Amino acid sequence: MKPSSIKFHRQSQTLELAYLSEIFILPAEYLRVFSPSAEVQGHGPNQQVLQHGKLNVQIKSLEAQGNYALKLIFNDGHDSGIFTWGYLYELGKNQLNNWTDYEERLRETGKRRDPAETVVRLL
Repeated sequence: MKPSSIKFHRQSQTLELAYLSEIFILPAEYLRVFSPSAEVQGHGPNQQVLQHGKLNVQIKSLEAQGNYALKLIFNDGHDSGIFTWGYLYELGKNQLNNWTDYEERLRETGKRRDPAETVVRLL
């Protein structure tokens, strides 16, 4: 489902996707940690690589990929994910659940969104 309008808000680092009856505001950090790239998703089922320390990541630029997707280039060097219209729509529709699950996985593994934070586990 192709959005009727796409706006990148550089200051807030959000991508605004408008559809006929919905608008999604997707932060750069969310897009980075849910990138469709093999680096993030892995090469098969259940091979996702938990991204962490991406709190301050920014979108440097975005490029249209034909008439089917966007390529996002992030300031941490990540540039290999092609965000199809369908994938972006799913990210918008499932944003709350995706983010809740992501934060839970961070807690379970002792990782943090902020790269400056470290976790010390006491035995």
